[in-house]
Amino acid sequence: MKRLFIAMAALCLCLPAVAQKKKGTEVDTFAFKTLKEVPITSVKNQASSGTCWSFSGLGLIEAELLRQGKGEQDLSEMFIVWHNYDDKAKKYIRMNGTLNFAAGGAFQDVLDNIKDYGIVPNEAMHGLNYGEESHKHGELDALLAGYVQTIVKNPNKRLSTVWQQGFDGILDAYLGKLPEKFSYNGQDYTPQSYAQSLGIQPADYVSITSFTHHPFYTSFPLEIPDNWRWANSYNVPMDELIRVIDRAIENGHTVAWAADVSEKGFTRKGIAVVPDAKAAQGVGSDQARWLGISQAERDSLAKKLTGPVPEKVITQEMRQEAFDRYETTDDHGMLIYGVAQDQNGTRYYKVKNSWAETTGYQGTWYVSVPFVQYKTTSITIHKDALPPELKNKL
Repeated sequence: MKRLFIAMAALCLCLPAVAQKKKGTEVDTFAFKTLKEVPITSVKNQASSGTCWSFSGLGLIEAELLRQGKGEQDLSEMFIVWHNYDDKAKKYIRMNGTLNFAAGGAFQDVLDNIKDYGIVPNEAMHGLNYGEESHKHGELDALLAGYVQTIVKNPNKRLSTVWQQGFDGILDAYLGKLPEKFSYNGQDYTPQSYAQSLGIQPADYVSITSFTHHPFYTSFPLEIPDNWRWANSYNVPMDELIRVIDRAIENGHTVAWAADVSEKGFTRKGIAVVPDAKAAQGVGSDQARWLGISQAERDSLAKKLTGPVPEKVITQEMRQEAFDRYETTDDHGMLIYGVAQDQNGTRYYKVKNSWAETTGYQGTWYVSVPFVQYKTTSITIHKDALPPELKNKL
């Protein structure tokens, strides 16, 4: 997922809209009614860091622990980030610098790190050892990238035996040393024993995508830069992808959602839609204003939507074209945890973001079904959330 921390610096404080639609009047705000909501843990803040994949991936695990009756947990995102950077550096060096090396990652990174290294609660490793109150990784990311680029240049004509020790020293200085043992709630743990005590089974989670450049109902490594582990995703038609999400929520599961949020319809006020500038008619002030205006005016309006607008009808072909032309990129990871509808009866997904509670609707985004159809790169869910007939096909 792309690093969004530069854009996040411009986020403004937005309060939820509460106006109701009145008979005979235009609607100039969104009014949502929740239809289904799965319990989740609190909204976190990735702040100025490109670690959305860790926050949303652990958000999935924390919600799963709630679903399994294991209580609310606050797991350490920076424990995962430390290990992920370390693993990525090793592979980057082995591949002579031809691997993507950046702050971004994928949901599989969270699962593989838990499998290989365990997990710790956030209080055991908060990752703020460098004089900041919230995550600010610009300096850290630049140092790590510069370090591995220097190693690949091999100025000594032979790799030293301590390059990894130096790399890990940077991680230790900024994120803190990895806890080998820690006490939590009166018990002593290692990262591995803590993960075992929670019963986390990384192998129980699967990645699903939907593109036509590979056959449906097969698996392939999704061709995005941050899939540096080359992890496989199962490929299904777009309509089936949506059915998987709907069934998961209906049965009490959350969905880790990787998507492109650089679209103008993904507002910083907690709304994500795919406006249709060619719509024949509209109801409500935003829809009315949408018609008969220039592209520049539409772009401006998309950034500050205050009410429902007509949306495009998304097809499998549109998804593929946007992906192939770099119009859909892997920007951000979030957590789908519910379904809502607006005052017109249009369905939206409730999405937990990691941009603090001061953004969106106290940290929640309302994302339209067309937006999810169009801009999803992949989802990760517990395998029990899959429809039985799809399990058989896969």
